[in-house]
Amino acid sequence: MITDLLVEQHFHGGFGVDFNKASSDDIYYLSRQMLKNGVGYIFPTLVTDSVENIVRQIKIIKNCAQNQTSDMARICGIHLEGIFINPQKAGIHDTSLFLPPTIENYQKLEDDFIKIVTLAPELDNNGTLIKYLHSKGVKVQAGHCAGANLEGIDAVTHMFNAMEGISHRKKSTALTSLIDDRIYTEIIADGIHVGDDALKLLFKAKPSDKILLISDCLPCAKSDLKEFEFANHKICYDGTKATGMDGTLAGSSKILPEIIKILGQKGLFNPEFIKNSYKYHNLSPFGQIVWDDEFNIVEIKY
Repeated sequence: MITDLLVEQHFHGGFGVDFNKASSDDIYYLSRQMLKNGVGYIFPTLVTDSVENIVRQIKIIKNCAQNQTSDMARICGIHLEGIFINPQKAGIHDTSLFLPPTIENYQKLEDDFIKIVTLAPELDNNGTLIKYLHSKGVKVQAGHCAGANLEGIDAVTHMFNAMEGISHRKKSTALTSLIDDRIYTEIIADGIHVGDDALKLLFKAKPSDKILLISDCLPCAKSDLKEFEFANHKICYDGTKATGMDGTLAGSSKILPEIIKILGQKGLFNPEFIKNSYKYHNLSPFGQIVWDDEFNIVEIKY
């Protein structure tokens, strides 16, 4: 099988690097490693943090994007996950740093390099911030949320995780996103975050061109890290999953090519899933991956 290079629109780091703390050298290193592993485009994802640190990291990442070389995965922009999310669905995020989703609060950290914002739409009064973000050309995703009204939402962030689940008696985030064919759905198909039956439900219910594969991976991915700090929490990685000290599941420990291998070996992979991210972000392919029958990468061309 031959596919385009992968697009990673939601990951917090890897190879020991955390985008919320990374230096320029760290980002260049991670970008090179991602391209070597078949990922051509990346959207560095910042978890909830102080406004000051988010602003600093956006500047560092933006500067790196302007000075990349051809041996690096291309940095497309920032995915801002957190700060404007629902404390009831916080996951591993630090609730003490949350801000109401208002235009005024967004302008405290606004930058034209922010391309995706994950927020809780039920906290956005009359969709004011959502409309503002759209006016700036920013993709708006519902995540870490409990509301069922997804009007104006482009996609949901890590489907089924940190959102109101499916109920047969009431509306919910997950249910609305399943039945609204307009909405894209991110999914972490690492075998940990979402069970196989839920994956099959998603792949059956949603049009195949609305599935976005992501990793949501942490700095421990492709590294020797077993304990590290992330989102102001101590994270422990046991070789299978990464959790906070209270057992809260954090992001993934797999990068996107590893997740595709997991899906492929279960017979659940569709090559269209890779093309969807290109369409969602209006990107043009610039390389290819050659996979064997076991979904191992044989060759990367760019």
